[in-house]
Amino acid sequence: MKILSIIGARPQFIKASVVSKAFAQSESIDELVLHTGQHFDENMSDVFFNQLGIPRPDFQLDIHGGSHGEMTGRMLIEIERIIHEHRPDRVLVYGDTNSTLAGALAAVKLHVPVAHVEAGLRSFNMRMPEEVNRILTDQVSDFLFCPTAAAVHNLESEGFSSKPVKVLNVGDVMQDSALLFSEFAQAPEGVQKKRDFVLATLHRAENTDDRDRLSSIVDALNKVHRTVAEVILPLHPRTRAALAREGLSLDVCVTDPVGYFEMLWLLKHSGLVLTDSGGVQKEAFFFGKPCVTMRDETEWVELVEAGVNTLVGADSDAITTHVKTNFLRSIKDEDSLYGGGQASRNIVRHLLGSR
Repeated sequence: MKILSIIGARPQFIKASVVSKAFAQSESIDELVLHTGQHFDENMSDVFFNQLGIPRPDFQLDIHGGSHGEMTGRMLIEIERIIHEHRPDRVLVYGDTNSTLAGALAAVKLHVPVAHVEAGLRSFNMRMPEEVNRILTDQVSDFLFCPTAAAVHNLESEGFSSKPVKVLNVGDVMQDSALLFSEFAQAPEGVQKKRDFVLATLHRAENTDDRDRLSSIVDALNKVHRTVAEVILPLHPRTRAALAREGLSLDVCVTDPVGYFEMLWLLKHSGLVLTDSGGVQKEAFFFGKPCVTMRDETEWVELVEAGVNTLVGADSDAITTHVKTNFLRSIKDEDSLYGGGQASRNIVRHLLGSR
């Protein structure tokens, strides 16, 4: 079976690392990797191939920048050409980026079955580009590899039970990766001796492109740094540009974007995670850390229901209060919410069973 895996953004590199390893262990699967180039910063892209052992891309598109429509359209043209030329048996896409949607659309138009890893997630916020991407990708996919029971329920509620597709709860490949690579965690330069800090990430467009939200979050980060614990913030290029554009100043420990092993170290040694990322919410949980999420909704509702993740939006006072309340709180995965590290094996098993 020839599988074309399409990746383009940092979280997808992490997910692909464990799935590609599982593919490599099967004599029945020949994987081709296509990197759209959506993330092009070295620390956001190349270092992941070096650290995680992901096969070097067979195809490198180098498509980044421009509007959502422009980026997706350019990707669609090139991916379609590669699918037509190499005729894979399955196209595998991850998550909810423009690369995800472009890969799924190109495949379905050429009648190649689509497998969507991390299917069924919903924020129920159609203003998020990611929500549009994931909904459309699910609609054209043949294999919907869900990470949680909640994701399966979302698809059932949308009528997928009556469609000729496979909806499967395989677990979360992000947990596979965290468990596999945690022993290789290494401290970022300059923070080797630090622990019990607040690890922060900030990159989502709804926060960086809205001056009021961004200003409120910056105010909260600075307050937390002064009154609770040191804040370490690996700064996303988009956020750096937004801060400069709006004339906002961070009084926290800012680093450049870090590699995955460095991020694992930060997660393991932090006392709390403060984020607007999707994946980082789960990674905090994998390492037993409380999470405060600077969004108005989350796809990972089971973490909120379990009381280990708190949604605070962009309200400065709420952010500060919940960080103080939850800092250093112990978190346990008593119900194995994300499959216990078997997701990639389950994906391989279901794909081979579909031949």
